[in-house]
Amino acid sequence: MTAVAIRTPKRDRGIEGAAARYYAAGTGEMMHEFEELAQRIAGELPPGSAVLEVAPGPGYFCIELARRGSFTITGVDIRSAMVQIATGKAEAAGVTARFIQGSASNLPFPNDSFDFLLCRAAFKNFAQPVAALQQMCRVLKPGGRGMIIDLKRNASPRAVSRYVDSMGLSTMNRIMTKLVFRTTLIRSAYTRQQFRQMLAQAGFSKTEILESEVGFEITMTK
Repeated sequence: MTAVAIRTPKRDRGIEGAAARYYAAGTGEMMHEFEELAQRIAGELPPGSAVLEVAPGPGYFCIELARRGSFTITGVDIRSAMVQIATGKAEAAGVTARFIQGSASNLPFPNDSFDFLLCRAAFKNFAQPVAALQQMCRVLKPGGRGMIIDLKRNASPRAVSRYVDSMGLSTMNRIMTKLVFRTTLIRSAYTRQQFRQMLAQAGFSKTEILESEVGFEITMTK
């Protein structure tokens, strides 16, 4: 495989303070996406499965998954503000989900800890993406499955606009989201070839990349 240059942020990107609260409120307008994803994943996991979400943000997926089955659910986020917000939202929802602070490139869990792992809309923010993939592989149990859902670098402006319009956001949030996609998120995203190159270094026994108009859904099996 031909090596491809991969630009990464100098440090893991995260949100603190008022920005974290604003992000949590805005993301909450997309609750149907979290509900649909949680419903799908819950149907694929046996009861009692140990689930990890890397960079869960406000914790919406973890909360929706907890509502749909008897799973042991953990979220790990680089920013303390997000850990606090997610913990508070889980308590308010009356579900059991644990949120702790930690880095994707040095996950604070023993080997072979989880049956399923999710990283949604956050992978492009990691300063050490290959290390993050290697850590994901390490903490999954043998036969465990990981999933990354994220943007792709070559998503067209028209496709991005359609995607944001489908989120059901308020007018102001929709305008701001499109601006952030154009100025930051797309520029930080990876190509299919870059993902293939990084996955080849992670140690998974099987990987698959499914592509949509705006992004990738990547599944990894240990």
